[in-house]
Amino acid sequence: MVRIATLPSATRDVRERIQRRMCGAASASLMSGLMMRKLLAILLISCWAGLSYAQKADLIVTNAKLVTLDPASTIAQALAVRDGKLVAVGGNDAVEGLIGPATRRVDAGGRTIIPGLIDSHIHAVRAGLTYATEVNWIGAKTIPEAMERLRQAAQARPASWIIVAGGWSELQFAEKRRPTLAEVMSAVPDNPAYIQLFYSAVLMTPKAQQALGISADQLPAGITAASGDTTGWLNGSIVSISALFDRLPRPNFDENVAGTRQFFTELNRLGVTGIVDPGGFSIYPSHYAALQKLWREKSLSVRVAFSLFAQNVGAEFEEYKALTPFLPMGFGDDMLRFNGLGERITGAMYNNNAPDAAAKDKFREIIRWAAKQGLTVTIHWQDDKSVHHLLDLYDEVNKETPLAPLRWSIAHLDNTSPQTLARMKALGVGWTMQDAMYLGGDRIVAQAGEAARSMPPIATALRMGVHVGAGTDAHRVASYNPFVALQWMLDGKTVGGHSTRGPDETPSREDALRLYTVGSAWFCFDETRRGTLETGKLADFAILDRDFMSVPVEQIGATASLLTVVGGKVVYAADVFSGAK
Repeated sequence: MVRIATLPSATRDVRERIQRRMCGAASASLMSGLMMRKLLAILLISCWAGLSYAQKADLIVTNAKLVTLDPASTIAQALAVRDGKLVAVGGNDAVEGLIGPATRRVDAGGRTIIPGLIDSHIHAVRAGLTYATEVNWIGAKTIPEAMERLRQAAQARPASWIIVAGGWSELQFAEKRRPTLAEVMSAVPDNPAYIQLFYSAVLMTPKAQQALGISADQLPAGITAASGDTTGWLNGSIVSISALFDRLPRPNFDENVAGTRQFFTELNRLGVTGIVDPGGFSIYPSHYAALQKLWREKSLSVRVAFSLFAQNVGAEFEEYKALTPFLPMGFGDDMLRFNGLGERITGAMYNNNAPDAAAKDKFREIIRWAAKQGLTVTIHWQDDKSVHHLLDLYDEVNKETPLAPLRWSIAHLDNTSPQTLARMKALGVGWTMQDAMYLGGDRIVAQAGEAARSMPPIATALRMGVHVGAGTDAHRVASYNPFVALQWMLDGKTVGGHSTRGPDETPSREDALRLYTVGSAWFCFDETRRGTLETGKLADFAILDRDFMSVPVEQIGATASLLTVVGGKVVYAADVFSGAK
């Protein structure tokens, strides 16, 4: 049984006012006589005691296995927090002197504490907008289990839309296939239902198609039916499916706020204390209102660094110039901060492996301007064979404005080569690496063959000194669970159980954890302030339900946090630590 002891509260303000008056009185009492000298000594001692009291910790945690990730890889036993920062990290005795009447004490019971996890590339703001009204298939192991989640949603919201926005793969199901239209209709016959698989396929029930004005004879642009298909699934591209998703009914503002709060709490449950959000399709400035409301109310439970994703194809430069005067680089505070441009800079260069001169000219114009403005840029690029188009442009800009201080980055690029990594290292460009191969690895192996054994080249990138941050790209194309990503980083296995990446590109447990903490913090200029558990850093940490450093690798994906703290504030507590709130 974990012991949580809370010391008696003290009226600190009242006590300090009394002490200030006494100290003031002492300075006015410099009169002759033994009694006055004794009184002065007593009052000076009282003033000193008051100063000592003011330095006591707000929170201490003892009896832990503290994975600090400091340069010496120290494993500590206790920590102390004051004013949102760590003021002591060491053995239990290192924090005893910081205990005061108002200090909260948590006995970790030998459990492992890690720095708060930071996802370097997750579409969390967009996910939060709809999280309260969507059905999640993450972790469902069979089609009947997935159908039961649809039924439960329909019972909770009769006649409402049932939407699964992604984050799943047919290979996670024991049946190794997608649900059919008949199965979905059997589960939710009275609800319009929309099921999305990555950005490649969708299934809509007749009620959904009717509500959207869609029929087999009038499919939206870019959406096609497979010849002879009897399952009801339709195919599309990222652009066409995003456009189709935008036609679905949107949650109202209150649902946006509730969903954002729920999604961030879910991230806290998994030890996540920070994210770097690259925007995304169909998320406009007005869609940040729910996030901003929580920020204004000081109820954000995750630190958010967000980017500006171009929405107006063909008019991207005008969009950036119109919005960034109100969002200078780094604008915000420790909980919400503007982090530059990305991950789509221009529509013409997005997912374009053969950009023409006109596309490059427009892109060059924007990134040259961004560099002069001091803006960070992150870009979606997937294929190493074509990334030279991007890096050639970066080389040009770098000659005018050094890029290294701006911390530009490339997202995805699972098949990156040593030559590309060397160019990135020379430019100071970082790599945000996601676990796309966990859900999509079987398909990628079928395409890449033996080359997939080196995808992504995590160990090579670390050896070459490239800045790497870990993440998920959730929630439409991946699970948001960081421990699933961490397990995949260590075993290279897909959701279907197939091993892809070889041992030469597999990091150690500590290196993998670093990528998800201090490595990710680099991409929002915070690696000196968070990502490790060291004195002076922000007090972001999680007490885990198992020891990440020693449990069998295959158990890492099931890890959860029992207590998550952001800036010294408890943002999630399981029952065993309910008294720590």
